[in-house]
Amino acid sequence: MFWPMFAVAVGFLGLAVLGVLAVRVFLEARRLGEQVADSARRINRAAEDLERAAVSVAGAVDAL
Repeated sequence: MFWPMFAVAVGFLGLAVLGVLAVRVFLEARRLGEQVADSARRINRAAEDLERAAVSVAGAVDAL
């Protein structure tokens, strides 16, 4: 009777370990998603700044 109970206990332990790892992966994926979203916002802001700068340079060139 010992070995079947031992096998069940090891099985539950394995599931618990997999559950903990799944939670860690989920949290890291969420953190990565937040970083990607932040990077996209900064890239969009830089693109808008570059577009405004290009418009002002084009206006200065036209004034010459």
